[in-house]
This record gives sequence, structure tokens and C-alpha cells, in this order.
Amino acid sequence: MSTLFVKFRSNALARNGEFYIHLVDKGLPEFLIQGNPYYKRKPKTIILLHGYSGDCTDWLYNSAAADFSLKYNLNVVMPSGGLDFYLDQEATGHKYCQFIGEDLINYLRDTFHIALKKEDTLIGGLSMGGFGALHTGLTYPETFDGIMALSSALIIYGLKDMKPTMKDPVMANYAYYVNAFGDLSKAERSSHNPEVLFKNNVKKGIKNPRIFMACGTEDFLLEPNRKMRDFLKKQKADLKYVEGPGIHDWNFWTPHAYEGIEYLLNNK
Repeated sequence: MSTLFVKFRSNALARNGEFYIHLVDKGLPEFLIQGNPYYKRKPKTIILLHGYSGDCTDWLYNSAAADFSLKYNLNVVMPSGGLDFYLDQEATGHKYCQFIGEDLINYLRDTFHIALKKEDTLIGGLSMGGFGALHTGLTYPETFDGIMALSSALIIYGLKDMKPTMKDPVMANYAYYVNAFGDLSKAERSSHNPEVLFKNNVKKGIKNPRIFMACGTEDFLLEPNRKMRDFLKKQKADLKYVEGPGIHDWNFWTPHAYEGIEYLLNNK
């Protein structure tokens, strides 16, 4: 496995984008892969999105990303995605969904010749990145075969109730949410909502990616995750949803990332 830090020009960001990657090496020693069924196929790729206030080092340093790569014969890509919930805004340089779903994917294909096919490409994330994985995966359903969303920050459901005088005690102020989501009274009905994207894909006859979701039973984001779960079940999505003891931290995310990756790799 090689670990690289890359900066590359992104049209969506009007500047350099950046990511770390654990890249599967050819010709690994037999003792490292003996009896491992994941090495009977070519490497697959997963893009892992960080949470609010994070960057491309979050998964690199805090999770078992290197082990994900070696154990599952998986190229693990960890980009920096800003603070805007991986959404596209009208302002130049603020198209983070396009950055992940087009610029990053095209760079990986052109430079490393990976993520060439939908069946070889997954996307995942935690918290804000869990929302980003759902939104980006459903925006580009012909690029991503599966989505892993951990403790997703599905604040889309509560935006309509926010007022200019209110301040979110956990995250940010009213102006931040307006900047990211636009008119908050309309956000839940817009393409910023993964529900809207999912239904639009169905109407177009486009198959939605398979989805793995997990959230801790003591997590402050549990209820919106259950709401998304209920919507996806009603839509008969290809979904696995998991709850278990845990709060909003890596003690919950890391073991459930293993579970999510295994589910997306093995259940088709």
C-alpha cells in the first residue's frame, strides 16, 4: 500500500483540491494476502468524506483507513471538502458536490486508472460527510455503486424551523446555514435533500446506489437518521440500517465503517 498526498486543479472549486489516498500496490507479498478473498478481484475504490470542521487528515489519522485498504483490497480516498455540507452553491468556487462527483472522480480515473466503473466505486462519510455521501451518491447514481453514511448530519429536516435570531448550540449560526442551503424555508423540498434526489432518480428510471446507514443510540443525530431510514424503507431502497450503543465519535464510527464496507462489498 502506498500513501500519497495530492493537490490537483479543480474547476468546481476554482483552485486546488486536495486528498490523501491509500493506494493498493501491485505484487503484495503472498503472506499479506493469502486466503483473502478480496484479492481474487481487482482493487475497488471508496471515497471517505470528513465531518464538520474536518479535513483530509480526519480519516487518515483517526480511523483504520490503512487497514480498510489492506484488508479489503481497496483504494481509500480521503478528500478535503470544506464546510458547506458537500453542496453546490451559485458562488464561484463553492461547488463541493461537483468537486467530489466529477473533478475528483475524473482525476482518479485519469491519473491512477481507478474508480473506472460504477461497480468498483463507493462513497462514505461521517456526520456532515455522511450527509455528503448520501447527497453526492444520489446526485451521481451512475458513478457510485454504494453509499456508507455514519451518524449523518441530516439537518435538512430542521432548517425550516430556524430563525435569524437562533443559533445552533452545537454547530453554527443562521447565516452559515443560509450560505450552505439557501432559502431555509425551501431547502427540504430542494435538490439539497437526499430524499428529493432519491425520488427523482426513481422517476427517471435510474437505479439508486445501495445504502448502509448507522447511528449511535446516544447520538444527538439519531432522530433525523431514523427519519431518513423510514423514508428509504418506504421507498423500498436497497438499505441496511444499524443502530447500537454509541455517541458521535470514532469509537462508534470505526467499527461500523468496517461493517458498512463489508456490507457494500459483499451484498449485491
